[in-house]
Amino acid sequence: MNDRSAESAAAVAALAAAGVRTLIGTVVNAAGLTQVKVVPRSRVAVFADHGLGTSPTWHVFAIDQTGIVFGDQTGVVGDRRVRVDLAGLRVLGDGLAWAPGAFFTQDGKQDPHCGRGVLQRVTQRLAAAGLTASVGHEVEFVVVGPDGAQLPSALWAQYGLAGVLEFEAFVRDVMDATGAAGVSIEQFHPEYGANQFEFSLAPRDPVAAADQLVLARIIIGRVARRHGLRISLSPVPFAGSVGSGAHQHFSLNRDGVPVFSGGSGMRGMTAAGECAVAGLLAGLPGAQGVLCGSIVSGLRIQPGSWSGANVCWGTENREAAVRFVSAASGNPYGANVEVKIVDPSANPYLASATILGLALDGITRELPLPPEVTVDPGSLTEAQREHARVVTLPAKQAEVLDALRGSTVVRDILGDAAVDAVLAVRGYEQQNYGGLSDTELTEKFRLSWSV
Repeated sequence: MNDRSAESAAAVAALAAAGVRTLIGTVVNAAGLTQVKVVPRSRVAVFADHGLGTSPTWHVFAIDQTGIVFGDQTGVVGDRRVRVDLAGLRVLGDGLAWAPGAFFTQDGKQDPHCGRGVLQRVTQRLAAAGLTASVGHEVEFVVVGPDGAQLPSALWAQYGLAGVLEFEAFVRDVMDATGAAGVSIEQFHPEYGANQFEFSLAPRDPVAAADQLVLARIIIGRVARRHGLRISLSPVPFAGSVGSGAHQHFSLNRDGVPVFSGGSGMRGMTAAGECAVAGLLAGLPGAQGVLCGSIVSGLRIQPGSWSGANVCWGTENREAAVRFVSAASGNPYGANVEVKIVDPSANPYLASATILGLALDGITRELPLPPEVTVDPGSLTEAQREHARVVTLPAKQAEVLDALRGSTVVRDILGDAAVDAVLAVRGYEQQNYGGLSDTELTEKFRLSWSV
């Protein structure tokens, strides 16, 4: 018995002891859709060792529930294998377990379209440069009715206690279910929008962090159903409402030493830390299509909405696309960087790969850090914006996709296959739904990313 087979046998035995009868394995495609294969316990070893067959078109299923964007490598001919990683196995209760999956080719190689595989490659690039990363995700969502209808919110107040008490049983069950599944929630609170919540996940290595995010979404979706509710993971679920982000925090260590603190640079950053932030700022306009490129995303990316629509950096500046969090007594994890433009429509694996890849690119090219913006960037004069190199990200999807299409940096990070898949599904959205009003867009796609 080889090592993989031994691991699978041990996992099956553990599942049997836990009363698990069914395993679901998930992958996330270029449109940010969570896809699944389900097996009985007796087939877990096959799922992990050999994988289950899927069409290459899985990569390019669209958010309208009908569209498929066929391409040379994503057509009806060929086969991909989805294999689960039993190191990420978690028991969900009720006889059900979950494990993260990834796409492979028939000969066992990583599929270049696979977001999880791309993130693993970027993490390996960091390691080759002596860098390790830790990533923490934030989960924002809106509670809606079973059909996506808006729920009453007469008692709702921004960050108010009434929101928790109105959904007390839901909140309690989410906390219980995530804890039982090994998902570490650090805080949970009502958000700015009506019936909107947010929780923060404990930082982990990049792949494990993205896995944890996918699992957290599965759990809140299951708990919501038990209470006759659903969760909307749309970037903007209702026209005119505040949007939901999927902010990512990350820190970097070089040879075990933090790069965002302990240095002589701006806000205590080391030279590598400054270059990492500079790489992010230089690459974000081209990366927007990966981080928040859906047909709905532009409704959220607006100045004044705390979405990071202005490409600049600032310490604790929530209007900046890159928010720097200093090492202080109130921050147990030390200095880190938050990228605010990411939203729930993004593939979280590709989003993390892009962010970390841009940071590495800045370090590799020793890019200079632009001046810090210490005020609301919307209050700057044109001369001040030019000095700080502040640009406002476009809200129109066509412009966002054009920038991604021409970004050699993002293509180098993710590979042509992954970038072209994102362009394909987002281009489909633009072609078919670009003429809809804000209300029509939010109505049609309110539950598209829900699980």
